[in-house]
Amino acid sequence: MKRLLPIVLLLAACSGSQEQSPEPQWHVVDTDFSKGRLGNEQTVTFTDLEKLHGHWCDGLVVGALGLGEALKEFYPSAPIDRTDLRVISRSSPCLTDVAIMLTGGRAQFGTFQVSDTIPGLYIVQRISDGRTFSVKLRPGVKPALIDSLGRLAVARTLSPCGLDSLQAIEASFGADLLAQDPKSTFDVKELTAFQWPEPAFVTYTKTDILNKNAPRCAH
Repeated sequence: MKRLLPIVLLLAACSGSQEQSPEPQWHVVDTDFSKGRLGNEQTVTFTDLEKLHGHWCDGLVVGALGLGEALKEFYPSAPIDRTDLRVISRSSPCLTDVAIMLTGGRAQFGTFQVSDTIPGLYIVQRISDGRTFSVKLRPGVKPALIDSLGRLAVARTLSPCGLDSLQAIEASFGADLLAQDPKSTFDVKELTAFQWPEPAFVTYTKTDILNKNAPRCAH
């Protein structure tokens, strides 16, 4: 592992010396107050995701770019309607934080679930019409060393130098993903007649979207 670290750090430095890619961002729409109408448009940036999650990491990049590709199927040229989506995510802390931020899904309202049995990173559905898509990272895109070292880190058996190596590899991989066209790294597939699973616990009414289609007051 000590011999690996200088090589990994050199690769990461080379990746970081390339011209920086534009920061990913997503145009979203929500309701305009606690009992309001749909129409509050705003931009969510990758920096916003990083603040929610707590740090920059390759998993955040994978989740954001992958889910972003799936959401384009629903909203190719319109804001992402975060009042009309529900999502199932794999259990990764990175992927789950991306899911709730970009879709507006929340477990307590029955619009966010976690499962490691889904075929890919996410399954996302537009509630109003039932259209459903899955998204997965293409085989061979992610360096195998990330998963092998990651398993050791989760088991808390990776050395301090090994942790530094893993961080450098992840940083290089994330930077590479940001520099590529997401269409070349993710597979998005429509799931026809997908039956949304029932939540495993009691859910509640999301009261701030009940009047989202209410007409405006005519003075």
